[in-house]
Amino acid sequence: MPLSGALERHAARIPASPAFKIEGRVLSYGSLTATARQAHAAFAALAPAGESLIGPESRLIALLTGNHALFPAAFAAATAGSTCAALIDPHLPEATRKRLLERLDPDVVVTVEGPDLFLTAPKSGETLRLAESAVPDAPPLPQGDGDGPFLIVFTSGTTADPKPIIRDRRSWRVSLTSGGPFFGIDAATATYAPGPLAHGLALYAMTETLLAGATFHSARHFDAVEARTAIRAEGIRRLVLVPTMLRRLCEGAPVTTVSAVTVAGAKLTAADHALCAAHFPTAALREYYGASELGFITVTAPGDPASATAVGRAFPGVRLSVRDDAGEVLPAGETGAIFVESPLVATGYLGAEPARFGALATVGDLGFLEADGTLHLLGRSGGMVLSGGNNIYPSEVEAALTGLAGVRAAHVFGRDHADLGSELLAVVEPAEPGLTAAALRAAMDAVLPRYKQPRRLWLCRALPVTPSGKVEAKTVRQWVAEDSNALERLY
Repeated sequence: MPLSGALERHAARIPASPAFKIEGRVLSYGSLTATARQAHAAFAALAPAGESLIGPESRLIALLTGNHALFPAAFAAATAGSTCAALIDPHLPEATRKRLLERLDPDVVVTVEGPDLFLTAPKSGETLRLAESAVPDAPPLPQGDGDGPFLIVFTSGTTADPKPIIRDRRSWRVSLTSGGPFFGIDAATATYAPGPLAHGLALYAMTETLLAGATFHSARHFDAVEARTAIRAEGIRRLVLVPTMLRRLCEGAPVTTVSAVTVAGAKLTAADHALCAAHFPTAALREYYGASELGFITVTAPGDPASATAVGRAFPGVRLSVRDDAGEVLPAGETGAIFVESPLVATGYLGAEPARFGALATVGDLGFLEADGTLHLLGRSGGMVLSGGNNIYPSEVEAALTGLAGVRAAHVFGRDHADLGSELLAVVEPAEPGLTAAALRAAMDAVLPRYKQPRRLWLCRALPVTPSGKVEAKTVRQWVAEDSNALERLY
C-alpha cells in the first residue's frame, strides 16, 4: 500500500496543506500523518502479536468509524506495515455488525467518541482514546509487503450477511499506479465523494486523492443541499458519486468549477447524461464498471454516447472475455458470463475455499462484447428471469425504466408464476406526483418490447437505499411480499 509512504512525503513537504475535510473540520497532511503514526503505535501496544483469522504475521484492525474526520488517519495506520484493515459499515444492523466482528476476531476494534477515536483490544479488554495529533513524535508509518493482506471489505449482503473479501497490497498498488494518470488526478484535484468510506467507491477516491497530495472532501451523510453548497464554496474539481447522488445534485444554476465527474454503482441513463452536461457543463463524465472482488473492469470515455447497457472498454491492464457455461470464449455479440484477467483481482473470500480467485475471475455478471471491445452489462446470472420462455435481465429493464421522464428510480425482479415460470415485477419511484399506468405503459412501449415490460408494478414515494446509494432490494421485495402500505399498486 503506497499510502503510508505518500503521507510521510506530503507531511514533510506540505504539512499545512489540507488533506481531508468533513463538515467544517480540516485535517492537514501534517496532522493526518502525525495522528496515523500515533494510531499505528497504539495498535502495536494494544495487540503486540496478531491473533486474528488472517494469522500471526498480520495484525487485523476493524474500523467501525464511518465517515469521521480521523478515518483517513485510522485507515492509513491500519494498512501500514504488517497491519490489515477490515472496514465494517456502522450503519449495518447491530446484530449484523456483531456477527461480522465475531467472524473476523480482530486484534483491535476502532470506533469513535465525539471528535476522537476509541481503540479496544477485545482479547485483553484494554482500551485507549486517540485524539488528533499535530506532533510527529511516533515512528514513521512503515511500508508493507506487496503480497501481504492489507484490506478486508464486505460484499453488499442484500440477502444474507456480507462476505469478507481480502486484498493484498500489490493489487491496489497496481491499480493506483494506473488510475492516477488515467483519470488525470494531481495535487490540484480537489475531490468530493460523499458516499460511505466503508465502501469501495468513496474509499478508493479518498486514497487516490491523498496519494496525489490533493484535498479530499467527505460528508457524514449525503445531503444534496449541503453538497451543492460545498461544491461551490470549496472549488471542487472532481466528483465521485453513485447515480442517485448525481441526480440530486443536478439542481440550481450550472457549476463550472467541476472538471470531472466519475460515476459507478449503477448505470446512468440518457437523461442522467443530459442532466450532468447541463449542470456541470465543463466536466468530463466517466462511468466505470467494477466489483469489490475484481477491481476496475471497464470505463467509458468522456463523450461516449449514453447507453442502457454499454459500460465502456477494459481498464488499463485488464483483459476481458465472455464465455459460455463450458468456459469457451464466445464471439462478439453473444451473451455469456463476463471474465477478467487482471492484476487488480482480490485474493479471495476470507476463510473460503478456494482461498484465491483463479487467473480467470468472474462474479457471475452477464454481458456481451462488441467487436471494438465495448462491454455491455446485462445483469447477474442468478438474477435472470425466465418468463414465458424469454430470458429477461432485470438490470436492463431497470435502466430502461429509470430513463423514462416520469421515473426517478426503479427496482425490477422476478417472482414464481404457475403458468409463465416467473413473472417480472417492478417498484418505481416517480419523479413527480401523478404518474399513471397509462402514461407509464405508453412510455415503456417506446423502449421495451412487451415481454420485457413488468406484469405487475407498484409506486413508492421514496425507494429505500443503502448507505452507498443503491436501492435496498431486500426491503423492497419484502414490502411487495407483505403488501406494505409503503407501496401503491399501479397495476
